[in-house]
Amino acid sequence: MIPTLRQLWAQPRVKVGAILLVVIGVLGTVRLRNQPPTIPTAEVIRGDFIDSIQFRAEVKALKSVAISAPSEAGDLQVIKIAADGALVKKGDAVVEFDKTRTEQELAQHKSSMKSAQAEIEQARAQARLTEEEDVTAVMKARYDVEAAKLEAGKQDIVSKIEGEEAKLKVADSEQKLREAEQKQKSDRAVSKATIESKVQASRKALYDVQRAERALAQMILRAPTAGTVSLVQLWRPDGQAAFKPGDRAWPGAPMAELPDMSTLRVISRVDETERGRLQTGQSATIQLDAIPDRQFTGHINQISTIATADFSGGWPFPRNFNVEVALEQADSRLRPGMTSQLTIVIDQVPNAISIPVQASFQTSGHTVAYVLHGADFDERVIELGRRSGDRVLVAKGLRPGERVALKNPMSKDQAQ
Repeated sequence: MIPTLRQLWAQPRVKVGAILLVVIGVLGTVRLRNQPPTIPTAEVIRGDFIDSIQFRAEVKALKSVAISAPSEAGDLQVIKIAADGALVKKGDAVVEFDKTRTEQELAQHKSSMKSAQAEIEQARAQARLTEEEDVTAVMKARYDVEAAKLEAGKQDIVSKIEGEEAKLKVADSEQKLREAEQKQKSDRAVSKATIESKVQASRKALYDVQRAERALAQMILRAPTAGTVSLVQLWRPDGQAAFKPGDRAWPGAPMAELPDMSTLRVISRVDETERGRLQTGQSATIQLDAIPDRQFTGHINQISTIATADFSGGWPFPRNFNVEVALEQADSRLRPGMTSQLTIVIDQVPNAISIPVQASFQTSGHTVAYVLHGADFDERVIELGRRSGDRVLVAKGLRPGERVALKNPMSKDQAQ
């Protein structure tokens, strides 16, 4: 016989089981209502509020020794070049160029100089020979003049015709003497000009030899002082890159630098609005991308007073200011060209209440925060102060220890 429901309820075990089911259902409902929301939250904290500005910056040396390709050389091909960041001593080779062409040019110039010197000697010898011939011709012409005059002096004892002939011979001899003297003068001028031209050619050949010798001596660029090699990055069609073996360089091309490590500074570019909030002496922190295990500190050493064009900022080129930060620590790993995140502390507000920026929302013309209350969020109007980075100062509306939503719980996406 199957028992009825009333008979089952009358049994004590059945009563206990039913009560347990009811209790479990009630507890489940309460727990479900008190279950924390899935929306992320953040705590409202009280403490020192650091008002700071962040910039991208680069490490640069204020003083450095430049190493450039020889300016008097022609086509240059890099054979060897020191690695970027390599430590060198004074006199160590930094860059080595191919010497073959320069050595060939030097040999040609030396050959030209020898030929020019030989031509000078030949021209001088010819000048001496011509001078001797001209002197002989002048002396003979003078002798002929004197002889003709002697013959003309006999006109008193010879016939009139013979006397006239003697006079004509005197005039002819004198004319020949003038021609001989003029030729001597002209030959001297020609010889002098010829010798001078040969001397000039020799001087040019000597200059070419000396220039080639200097260029050959500069085919190996050596470190003028001890330091760390910083290869110069040049703009190329495929981007910035330093010279490497096999590349061709032009005369005077910048190859590398030996920066004075004691003059390293962190340099950044800031716009006009940020420039107004900065002043010398403000403290800064520097996080170098290449040295992630250490944070450096420093202070603003100098701010430019005139804005200049920033050619790396895209078109149109912005005009901004240079900010120079002096480092307060040294590190052997520091190198010019390293990039960093520069944080400059503008002000510090003690005992301030702050929340993340994403915890504030705009609703109906008011700034609000959604404060967690049990399993729900209460909308509360707040008043904000200054912002710094990812946090904002709260002047009114929140208490320390409260938790606020990082996403709007009233949005349609969250409601779903």
